[in-house]
Amino acid sequence: MTADSPLSGRLDDDDYPAYTMGRAAEMIGASPAFLRALGEARLITPLRSEGGHRRYSRYQLRIAARARELVDQGTPVEAACRIVILEDQLEEAQRLNAEYRAAAAKDAGTP
Repeated sequence: MTADSPLSGRLDDDDYPAYTMGRAAEMIGASPAFLRALGEARLITPLRSEGGHRRYSRYQLRIAARARELVDQGTPVEAACRIVILEDQLEEAQRLNAEYRAAAAKDAGTP
C-alpha cells in the first residue's frame, strides 16, 4: 500500500465509518443498545452500510466513550449526551477564539 492510496486516506480519517456496531460497542466497553440510545438522543448518527448496518467512526467512538464515562458515574443518558454536546461546543469555541486572537495579534504586529 502506498502513502497516496485511497485506503491510506481512509485509515487516517477520524470520520471514516470503519467500525460495525458490535465492534464499536466492544471497543468502548458498552452494549449495542447503549450505542442505539446515543443515536436516539442524537449524540451520534452512525452512517449506514449498503446493507443498512450501522458504521461508526473513531471520532464517534470517542464521543460515545465520553458519554459512557458520564453514564457510568450515574448521569442519565440524555443528560450525558447534552453534557458531551456542550463540552464539544465549548472546545470548538475556545479553538476559534484562540485563532481569532492569534490573527488579531498578528494584524496588530505583536508577537
